[in-house]
Amino acid sequence: MMPPPDSIVEWLRLLETRHPVAIDLGLERIGEVWDRLGKPRPASRLITVAGTNGKGSTVAFAAALLGAAGYRVGTYTSPHLMRYNERIRIAGTELTDGRLLDAFRQVENARGDIGLTYFEFGTLAAFLALADQGLDHAVLEVGLGGRLDAVNLLDADVSVITPIGLDHQEYLGSDLESIGAEKAGIIRAGRPVVCGESDPPESVLRVAQRLRAPVHRLGREFSITEVGTELRWQGLQTEIRLPRPPLAGAHQVRNLATAMAAVAALESGVLTRGDALARAIAGIQIPGRLQRIREQPEVLVDVGHNPLAAEAVAATLESAGNGRTICVLGMLRDKDAAGVAAGLADRVEIWHCCSLGGERGRSGTDLAGEVAKVTGAGAVTAFDGVRHGLRSALDRAGANDRILVFGSFTTAVEAMEFLEAG
Repeated sequence: MMPPPDSIVEWLRLLETRHPVAIDLGLERIGEVWDRLGKPRPASRLITVAGTNGKGSTVAFAAALLGAAGYRVGTYTSPHLMRYNERIRIAGTELTDGRLLDAFRQVENARGDIGLTYFEFGTLAAFLALADQGLDHAVLEVGLGGRLDAVNLLDADVSVITPIGLDHQEYLGSDLESIGAEKAGIIRAGRPVVCGESDPPESVLRVAQRLRAPVHRLGREFSITEVGTELRWQGLQTEIRLPRPPLAGAHQVRNLATAMAAVAALESGVLTRGDALARAIAGIQIPGRLQRIREQPEVLVDVGHNPLAAEAVAATLESAGNGRTICVLGMLRDKDAAGVAAGLADRVEIWHCCSLGGERGRSGTDLAGEVAKVTGAGAVTAFDGVRHGLRSALDRAGANDRILVFGSFTTAVEAMEFLEAG
């Protein structure tokens, strides 16, 4: 038997190739290993976040709000941008390599001959790593779907379902009702569910009704409105005024409102800590969410990869000012490129379509063909890699133009690494 790897990079290489398929939904295999590990629970109380868009931001907001109220909070999110350790945070700080390696070894020793996917293995490691940190609360992001996702091994005290759109249809279903039913699998009997939209799919509401889970919907049971330079949040018998988050886009205000409802449902006293919450919101930073990483020309990076995310970014670009928008687009083969192009078409003048590598990667030529069907071929060019598309965009952009990097976490990482390298 080969000895276990002794570095994070070696572990990740092993996990990427060992299971026969990358996505293998179901809780039987991972549940058996979890039992062998002693059923570790990251914290005494949990918030689980599912949905199509806004999950990572909602997790970050909820953790920041709970932390500002004096609680010790851990988070688990996926995927990561630059380092795997970003997925597991304790009081805002990434897990150390040593603790992560220890968790990987414990999972490896416990699994025996049970096969685990990359995500399943990492999720168990996260549960272990968080479980011994003395946390008051943990906020966990579902990887894909909800009902059969590894994170759903744990019973959440509050379930959050962010806006639902068409994505991962091959696993979750071809329409919003089917996808909603899968997301609703995280709801638990009698425990609150918070929805980040006013009209979630009826399938979500049916599950909540059957389980007698109280429902809190943005725009119905709770709301957020602008009052001058502030935001006013109302709900759960509470009203509070707070600053806008330093993140671009109205969708981030909605994500904040959703996180506040989840926190209020979990710990009602948190929203009485107005000054502390205001400081936490003002200091929030979430990499890769319309993040400005360069000036003149402005370069914005967003990890969005579906039509719903494209529409949110397009709405933000409405107030971007004069100048053109050049989109450096790289997408995986199983994503809706035509839908993304349609969502951004009114705000993007020039398209640089870039190849992504790997088994799920899509060539720039194929991507350009899909985009051209929606936007017309004149302003669409294919490039062999993100760095080539971004370099060309920088060369052609004027002082008032902006460059939007979009379409995948991989696209965002390659662009950020290229600019960091100068």
